[in-house]
Amino acid sequence: MTTAPQVARIALKNILFPTDFSAASDAALPFALALARIYGSTILMAHALPREPMLQVVPDRVPAQDDQDWQQAREKLAECTRNLALGDIPCKAVLNRGDLSDVIPAIIDEYHADLVVLGTHGRRGVSKLMLGSDAERIYRSAQCPVLTVGPKAKAGAEWKPRRVLCPVEITPHDSGRDPEPALHYALSLAEENEAQFIVLQTVPLVPWQHRHQVSEQTQEALQRLLPAEARNWCTPEFVVRWEHPVEAILRTAAEREADLIVMGVRRSPAAGLAAHLPWPIASEVVSRATCPVLTVRV
Repeated sequence: MTTAPQVARIALKNILFPTDFSAASDAALPFALALARIYGSTILMAHALPREPMLQVVPDRVPAQDDQDWQQAREKLAECTRNLALGDIPCKAVLNRGDLSDVIPAIIDEYHADLVVLGTHGRRGVSKLMLGSDAERIYRSAQCPVLTVGPKAKAGAEWKPRRVLCPVEITPHDSGRDPEPALHYALSLAEENEAQFIVLQTVPLVPWQHRHQVSEQTQEALQRLLPAEARNWCTPEFVVRWEHPVEAILRTAAEREADLIVMGVRRSPAAGLAAHLPWPIASEVVSRATCPVLTVRV
């Protein structure tokens, strides 16, 4: 008999918060701060200056400390880290020059970041993130989970993930087996915050006359995903819906008043195409959800 794995506790020692000093970026900061308070994390506030344009004539190089853009960005970062909203949360300023899709993974690796928190304008999905088109590649390929805060996600005075929604994808062959790391990540967050835990499976295109049987089978499979210990601290809810995944996730999140959506995402096998291929489900969920979306690469 296959046994569901135990819940592994997560640690968020370092939270990377890339900023472009915009309103969208500011809107994501409360979520980063809330998680930092819960987990005793250090905030890595980072900004990436674009590479200088290629010139036909190479001028005398100006040292970085004398570069006006560099100085301005450094001053803005210093001001942000001094912000009273940070309170007693440790904060480090990180300033680099280069393409965002190169800079962020390098920072994650150098500072051992456990989580990235991004803000987005949500214009037609993730491809228009406030951090530029490179941002989609960041949370598709980041070595650590990424919390993306869309334009409709609002942080209350004391945001906390009290209701965690975790969409999963399973087949009959997955019964009793964890379908993706996102499930255990979501479980750990729910346990740490004593949150209500909602597991969602979407099964579109099922004729109405077969839905009762499919629902029962899917509910049983979903229940076998959770470790027995999880029922000691929460009463999980298992939801089966028949809509397209995007609509099912958004409607369930709205109906259950979810504070956080945790979902697994798959990186394209062709790494070079990752920035160009659409990622419709996560894209739409991020841009339309009224709560932040935490993606875990699988």
